[in-house]
Amino acid sequence: MLTLDKFEEAAETVKKVIRETKLVYSEYLSAQTGNKVYLKPENMQFTGAYKLRGAYYKISTLTDEERAKGLITASAGNHAQGVAYAAKCYGAKAVIVMPTTTPLIKVERTRSYGAEVVLYGDVYDEACARAYELAEEYGYTFIHPFDDPAVATGQGTIAMEIFQDLPLVEYILVPIGGGGLATGVSTLAKLLNPKIKVIGVEPAGAACMKASFEAGEVVGLPDVNTIADGTAVKRPGEKIFPYIRENLDGIITVEDNELIVAFLDMVENHKMIVENSGLLTVAALKHLDVKDKKVVAILSGGNMDVITMSQVVQNGLIARDRIFTISVLLPDKPGELVKISEIIARERGNIVKLEHNQFYSINRNAAVELIITLESFGTEHKKQIIKAVRDAGYRLKQVAGRL
Repeated sequence: MLTLDKFEEAAETVKKVIRETKLVYSEYLSAQTGNKVYLKPENMQFTGAYKLRGAYYKISTLTDEERAKGLITASAGNHAQGVAYAAKCYGAKAVIVMPTTTPLIKVERTRSYGAEVVLYGDVYDEACARAYELAEEYGYTFIHPFDDPAVATGQGTIAMEIFQDLPLVEYILVPIGGGGLATGVSTLAKLLNPKIKVIGVEPAGAACMKASFEAGEVVGLPDVNTIADGTAVKRPGEKIFPYIRENLDGIITVEDNELIVAFLDMVENHKMIVENSGLLTVAALKHLDVKDKKVVAILSGGNMDVITMSQVVQNGLIARDRIFTISVLLPDKPGELVKISEIIARERGNIVKLEHNQFYSINRNAAVELIITLESFGTEHKKQIIKAVRDAGYRLKQVAGRL
């Protein structure tokens, strides 16, 4: 069913609702990896993610009767918004079942498109089971987020646009949750150029496709644990698995802490907000064992709530040694706090917070504890500050983070 004719049809169909997302060349990531890295910014789509492509194309293939029954789906957020928006375009009712862990911004935006939202389960798979129950009970037409060739065809239109912008592309990195995006992109990419390499990227805590590849058949995980909520899927799609086995050239898994650092890279160097699932391909760039290749990383979405964003930024700064904490032991006498402050100031450290614990020891003259949280420029600057404090004769009870 995933033929070149269908991909061309889908490409014309989705033009009605998508924004043009031209490739963005990344000098920073190119220098970091030794490749020519381009970003496909699907985080800039109207609904904040690529999912609108597959949802709109799938709904366009339904009969009037199927649309009139009402549409239902399960989603961690991005497919939900895609179905809700597409259903609104066709004047159809949409019911969306979302995991209770879905970020609030995705829930509210889904409702803003006129959809009825049902929160159920902790992960996608539980929400999906509930959606099937509701579809059976009320006669809704189910729009699967990934295990549907028509949905995958709509997602695959991304590959056509990549080839239009960069005809000589050699590698495409694509995030994997259930596998719909990877199916569409890899299948069309191979139709357009059989020599191209398409690499899927999964979070290590939800690597259901890698497990299925290794087993030679679709298998499920007992549980998933990842901050990449959009790809937190226990079991990939049965219908699309044969396409992925045939067309995907490999799978890279990425740890959550790598996504945190990738978020900072995108904000600071590209002024882009990309959600954790969308950052999988950015984090995977350093695992790609090639040089001097033209590589496209698909940024699948940018729907991240502010609270999650602040947590990721804080943890990213800590991971980069740009925020750290030291615990200094010093005598409890006038002037000691000033001395410590002067040492840090001379080294151009910026004090964020001070905690002065006079009850650290029974003998206050021997030692009180000063816990200092600081900003630095990075690992080397952090080491420089710590050395200066030690060289001044102060004892460090502990140092949080890497020395």
